[in-house]
Amino acid sequence: MVFPPGILYISKLLPTFLGPPLAACFLKWLYDTYFNILVPRWLFALLCLTSFPIVFAIKVQFKLYVDRRAAASHGAILPPTVPSSIGGIDVIRAAMRDMAKEYPGEALALLAKDLGHTFCMRILFEDRFFTSEPEYLKAILATQFNSFEKGEDARVIFGPLLGSGVIHRTMTRPFFKRDRISDFELFDRHSLHAVAQIKKRFHEGHPIDFQDMISRFAMDASSEFLFGRDAQTLSATLPYPFYVPMAPTSGPTDSSTEFAAALNRAQLVSIQRGRFGAAWPLSEFWHDKLEGSMRVIRAFLDPILREAVARRQASSSEKVLDTNGAVKDREVQEGETLTEHLLNYTEDPTTLRDEILNISVAGRDTTASLLTFVVYMLSGHQHVLEKLRFEILTTVGSDRAPTPDDFRDMKYLRAVLNETMRLYPPVPFNMRSTTTSVLLPSTTGGKPFYLPAKSKVPFSVLLMHRRTDLWGPDAAEWDPDRSSMRGFTNIVLTPNPFIFLPFNAGPRICLGQQFAYHETSFFIARLLQNFSSIALAPAAQPAFSVLNPTESSPLGWKKAEQLTVKSHITLFIQGGLWVSMEGVDGNEMEATV
Repeated sequence: MVFPPGILYISKLLPTFLGPPLAACFLKWLYDTYFNILVPRWLFALLCLTSFPIVFAIKVQFKLYVDRRAAASHGAILPPTVPSSIGGIDVIRAAMRDMAKEYPGEALALLAKDLGHTFCMRILFEDRFFTSEPEYLKAILATQFNSFEKGEDARVIFGPLLGSGVIHRTMTRPFFKRDRISDFELFDRHSLHAVAQIKKRFHEGHPIDFQDMISRFAMDASSEFLFGRDAQTLSATLPYPFYVPMAPTSGPTDSSTEFAAALNRAQLVSIQRGRFGAAWPLSEFWHDKLEGSMRVIRAFLDPILREAVARRQASSSEKVLDTNGAVKDREVQEGETLTEHLLNYTEDPTTLRDEILNISVAGRDTTASLLTFVVYMLSGHQHVLEKLRFEILTTVGSDRAPTPDDFRDMKYLRAVLNETMRLYPPVPFNMRSTTTSVLLPSTTGGKPFYLPAKSKVPFSVLLMHRRTDLWGPDAAEWDPDRSSMRGFTNIVLTPNPFIFLPFNAGPRICLGQQFAYHETSFFIARLLQNFSSIALAPAAQPAFSVLNPTESSPLGWKKAEQLTVKSHITLFIQGGLWVSMEGVDGNEMEATV
């Protein structure tokens, strides 16, 4: 029998809640039996009711005392704490209240102005040490890497979707070691399909939701790359603007389309759970919201993986082992899918599914997010679009497919991508937990910060990428020439490379970094070979997603936007990105409203 999530969660907490009242009962029995002292019923009832909060308060204060003493013993201090009510209830209430209207990260940036770029937030009596300090991100991701891990909350929240949540890098690293002709053939096929769908919609006289379309492109490309099966979500009818009466539907859905939709739902549920941490079952008390989506995901993936395992077992190829009995790194074959490559390391279906889902989530949504914001920025910066298009046409031409050598010469295209990832990093927030107590050296000449063991350490590259002390007074503005002038058109060559971290860093740096640059660069090249201008289509944009110029924005981040920017795992535009484009023949391809 499967119990509801809320019941299971409460059952685990029962010993914690019942311990103090049971101790009060034992004390009453002790006094009644051995000391012949009758405890009044009212006093006994009061003790039972207040025993847990009293014990809990003592434990909280004692831990704080222990942490301060430990910090002092190391000549350090705890980071400054955000003023809040008991348990940080007001912080949670404010976050939930402002979620719909707040720009991602702006409230944290305001706290950083008052408290510094590293501070403590007490949420449900638990300390969370937030940072957007480059030196501390360097410690978390590289120099003190072994002192940090994903943490128990991440395993509990994302485990049902991503399994262990840890990609076995020895298995996947060889697959991303070199450029493959087949990868570029895959990019070209899906890019041309997407461009054809865009043109088809414009010829109907309607704008396109570029965010939806590029998510389909990323889904189709990633599914073929991962397991050799094109999800064909681009073949389904794209959405029409809300004002189109009797808009055609997408038609019957197949397993690929259902898989893509289920993966989206599963990610949204997982992110919503993240807001509650380990207490997420209380928000899904009677029903596990992830269960239905995971059934669809497994129903799609498992047969594919079983077929791949059967083919592998029927073949005569054998794993090559090293002297320790482990599978050696191998040369990836041209045209080989990631699933076929992984089968040389393991045939365990659960491990295979976890690997595929991890890379699918990591690659698909980040690609879609980056390309969405590139087009969003190009729509408001025609001079950048013209300069970028000139580079593409002079390097590649008007119809030839790009090659890896082309991209090495296209410095401005890399600058556009980097500047977009600086201002709109696809994964704006992340979190680690300390495995042991950690000392973070002061960046201002004062005492170092002390982080106790098993502390949650959320961090944000979005906030770091927008710091004016790191990027100048115009840090909130999108300017690809900033990238060119600072020389970070290829591998980041800034004075401190840790101020720019869209792909993580250290031992866990993104294995697919070069793959992502190639995929996004290829699509942009194909797009601008076919279109000479891009403009927002405000009439098609849902009203709730259009920003009011008078809306409050303490740091001015909203004032630089025309549309509402939001975040779950990745950044996205609420309501989609509805655009019109002009074809290379000079004909307007806009909506007729």
